[in-house]
Amino acid sequence: MGKHSGLSKQKETSVGNKGPHPVWRGIGCLMMVIVPAISIVVGNGIVKYALDNHWRLPPQLLGYPQLPDIIYKSSGLKTIFIPLARIPNLYAYILASIICIFLISTVISFIYAVIYRMANPHRYGPLDAPPPKIKAKKHSR
Repeated sequence: MGKHSGLSKQKETSVGNKGPHPVWRGIGCLMMVIVPAISIVVGNGIVKYALDNHWRLPPQLLGYPQLPDIIYKSSGLKTIFIPLARIPNLYAYILASIICIFLISTVISFIYAVIYRMANPHRYGPLDAPPPKIKAKKHSR
């Protein structure tokens, strides 16, 4: 047997990480569905509460939405947009839902950042190069 004959029979080991755990991908996928659904429900509740308590809302957001004339000329667009045009205060619901999406996402990101900071992961991974050890010289003028 030769000196290097055993090298070709060694198993190759994977060094890299193959991405996040599938559970985290599933949670992220669910969050993409859950956060908008929750924000739509909360946004509708906020608008209904505001209307019941006579809060001053911009008049452009209230009432039925006005559709352009091109939608009435096309049968395909008409079947899609006419049911939406029959929803009162649609613009207020949409705006409140977008604001809720922003707020819920901000809170979730903040909580994630706090938990990630408390877990204190290593600064450098196994494949990272060590930081350079360079001492800067002071230059006086």
